[in-house]
Amino acid sequence: MRHIKTPFKALLCMFWLLALPVAAQSVGETGTLTLDSCRAMALRQGKTMAIAALERDKAHYNRQAARANYMPKIDFMGTYQRTSQQVSILSDEQQAALSQMGSTMVGGMQQSIATSGLPESMQQMAAQILAANPELAPLLQQGQQMASQYGTLFAGQMAETMNLVGSGIVDAFDTDTRNLGIISVMFTQPLYMGGKIRAYDRLTHYSEELAGEQLRGEEQEIILNVDKAYWQIIALSNKLRIATAYRDMLKRLDDDVRKMIDEGVATRANELTVNVRLNEAEMTLMRVEDGLVLSRMLLAQLCGYDLQATPRLADETLENIAVTIENVDGGVEDALAQRPELRQLRLATDIYGEKMRIERAAMLPQLALTGGYMTTYPALTNGFETRFRGMWNVGVSLKIPLWHWGEGLNKVRAAKTEADIARLRMAEVGEKVELQVRQTAFAVNEANRKLQYAEKNLEKAEENLRVARLGFAEGMVTTSDLLAAQTAWVGAESDLVDARIDIMLTRAAYAKALGRGR
Repeated sequence: MRHIKTPFKALLCMFWLLALPVAAQSVGETGTLTLDSCRAMALRQGKTMAIAALERDKAHYNRQAARANYMPKIDFMGTYQRTSQQVSILSDEQQAALSQMGSTMVGGMQQSIATSGLPESMQQMAAQILAANPELAPLLQQGQQMASQYGTLFAGQMAETMNLVGSGIVDAFDTDTRNLGIISVMFTQPLYMGGKIRAYDRLTHYSEELAGEQLRGEEQEIILNVDKAYWQIIALSNKLRIATAYRDMLKRLDDDVRKMIDEGVATRANELTVNVRLNEAEMTLMRVEDGLVLSRMLLAQLCGYDLQATPRLADETLENIAVTIENVDGGVEDALAQRPELRQLRLATDIYGEKMRIERAAMLPQLALTGGYMTTYPALTNGFETRFRGMWNVGVSLKIPLWHWGEGLNKVRAAKTEADIARLRMAEVGEKVELQVRQTAFAVNEANRKLQYAEKNLEKAEENLRVARLGFAEGMVTTSDLLAAQTAWVGAESDLVDARIDIMLTRAAYAKALGRGR
């Protein structure tokens, strides 16, 4: 009997490739899941979505922090310092002079009297008294001696008293600032910052929207991955059914060939041919089963539930997956308006524009209202009193940049260059998005045509298998011809499953290309 060449090995490779892209561990049991429930679980449990949501929250908090710049800031400051020496208002020479002020003054007066004597008027008065009353000379002499004694005693007391006064003055100028404490509460209200506060507010607003678009992009990517994993399981479930039916066909054919050998109408070569095909069918079935287990684990990982679970999908029990053949015609305008990547680049352009305004604001005058209350130890308002005393203050602060060697201008130019780069990238990505939309639309329309061809091919393959079975039963068709008919039927069934799944996947990719995600 003649041998027949079929695409069976190619069919085996196709089954094997479907089972490769995933890895997993062991399995368990879980309930029935629909595509929408899988999407919802993945969006709720996915780590990537959680990170993107936290990034959005971070951007929101940054926006709130930026808006706080409009309000006055109140700050508290406290400081303590211990210094090795105190602040001295008087020099060492001045302190020594004040401490000996009395001695210096009295000594000078006594030296003046000893050198010049009594004043001339007093000497003339004494001479007149002695001339008129000579008998008073002893009494006057005695009075001069007593005046000299009491004058010396008085001068000493006066010098001591004045020295004490001078020492008191020196002590009063003692600052005692080796222990210095300052406590202050200050508020600052920006009046004009060159537009920097408004620009920063808008920048953080755009950043918050950018984080939201990143979250939306991650959501669309996760939905597409879930759709791929879901429909891969559906495809493998249907191919498992087809592979099982093919294996059962070959088992029945093997039994028939053995009976024909006993009756002498078949040869051992026919049996070996069928056995080879039966072994190949068993290997294919095993690979499909392994691929199905691994695909379930991939879906479990995407949805965030236990990898030990083996979810049953609502569509995997359907032998005929309901699909709608509907051609699409582009939708580039929708994609350019809705794609998260393009919206992110638009927001990035706006962000760089605000950065340019912030850098330009650094070159403009900045005006702020300031005020507060400050207390020091030792006090400064009542001498250097060793206690806390304070004072309030209010003022206006003005800062005008004059010359920074072109630093601000170059920063403005750099920010403007970044904005230009973002615009060019947006234009480039826009071209790629347009190409992607047209490619995915073409893929959807091609999948529609493939489904129509696959349905017609399956009808012919089923009829061919029916005729081959009747001919084989009548002895008019060889074993190889029946095997070829069975293999053609398996290929047609598999192609039909692939065509239906391809429609689902291409539509999911087309929705993502448009920026819809669902």
